[in-house]
Amino acid sequence: MAQPRIVDVQDVINSHPLSRFQLSVVALCFLVVAIDGFDTAAIGFIAPALKAGWGVTPAQLAPLFGAGLFGLMLGAFLFGPLADRIGRKAVLVLTTLAFGVASLASATAGSVEELTLWRFVTGLGLGGAMPSAITLTAEYCPERRRSSLVTLMFCGFTIGSAVAGLAASQIVAAYGWQGLLVLGGVLPIALVPILWLMLPESARYLTLREGRADRIAAVLRKIAPAENFAGAEFARAGKAKGLPILQLFAEGRGAGTIFLWLTFFMSLLVFYLLSSWLPLLITGAGWTLGRASLMAALLATGGTIGAVAIGRLMDRFEPHRVLAASYLAAAAFILLLGAAAGTPWLLMLGIFGAGFGVAGSQVGINALAAAYYPTASRATGVSWANGVGRTGSILGSMVGGVLLSLGWDLSTVFNFAAVPALAAATGMLAKGRLQDRSLHCGSVVGGTERAT
Repeated sequence: MAQPRIVDVQDVINSHPLSRFQLSVVALCFLVVAIDGFDTAAIGFIAPALKAGWGVTPAQLAPLFGAGLFGLMLGAFLFGPLADRIGRKAVLVLTTLAFGVASLASATAGSVEELTLWRFVTGLGLGGAMPSAITLTAEYCPERRRSSLVTLMFCGFTIGSAVAGLAASQIVAAYGWQGLLVLGGVLPIALVPILWLMLPESARYLTLREGRADRIAAVLRKIAPAENFAGAEFARAGKAKGLPILQLFAEGRGAGTIFLWLTFFMSLLVFYLLSSWLPLLITGAGWTLGRASLMAALLATGGTIGAVAIGRLMDRFEPHRVLAASYLAAAAFILLLGAAAGTPWLLMLGIFGAGFGVAGSQVGINALAAAYYPTASRATGVSWANGVGRTGSILGSMVGGVLLSLGWDLSTVFNFAAVPALAAATGMLAKGRLQDRSLHCGSVVGGTERAT
């Protein structure tokens, strides 16, 4: 009796040209992450209007920033393990709907306290959507192009942040700060039915489930239409045993997980320190609100260009060294900001360079995290790395208010912001050396899962 043919899903993905079907997955996840970036950045761009309209101080705005980021952190911690249990698509659709509804509700707030509550709820949805989009994209990418495609998809976040700045310069003046939040709610709600109808479940995730061969075959035919999968059996991904979080430290991944978390923490600390407070810091230096919004948007613009460049370099060279070099360059540009407050073109160059290094590298470490963990715990690994990073973002967003209330000048604030960028570079170098040592000793720790 002939043995059934065993098909490895990743081998099929690796051995065929990138299909329109795979590109559609990348595009849909790009849209989710773009709207995520828009809603996340919106609060920073409406801060000057809130300060003027409600008469709040920077210290009073700090909890507002922190509430949204605290929601992002909890959302990442909660929804990542759920995506490993019930599927990437279901969690992505659910969380996209949730943050859209919450953003609309935020526009009805009549006080800082009420707005703070709704930004927390919005953050829960945002925190769950992003890791699911990263995981789903990574699992449809050929390994040779995974970093490039994941970073290209994640450019949606920085593009969405930049669009928020451009939109704020027009919408806030015409319709008030509420108009920006309404737009941030309508967009994800409109996208939900498209995701439900067009977005597939991850074929690699389906290998974890019993009796899903027909669904896996249907997906693979869209990637490799010339192949016959009739009667084939699919190599199953190993199921996680015990709590999903414990799998992040299993099979020798513990030290790598810690260094990854350190880098996420420091990277998001400096990014949110800059993105949350740049508009206020620039207006404090004498620039108009419209000019400040446009200049601050350069942070996300630099991040978009940086993400594409860094992703391509990560596919060609050792990724940890690429990321470490990028964070070092970011620290230099951040230091430049402090000396450039009175020179517009130099300030713009510093903002763009800081975005290129910090935001671009942040996209890169998400691709690195997606490749580091096996299928059974990939969504948990990506989401918990983001969740730990969000603790850094909370600190970064709130410390800006503390520093401003202490009377720190622009130069001192930016000098401080260079420190976590240097720490992120150190984390990447340490993880890279750990992986080099593991490979030298013949271990597969930290490598890409090949059998699933």
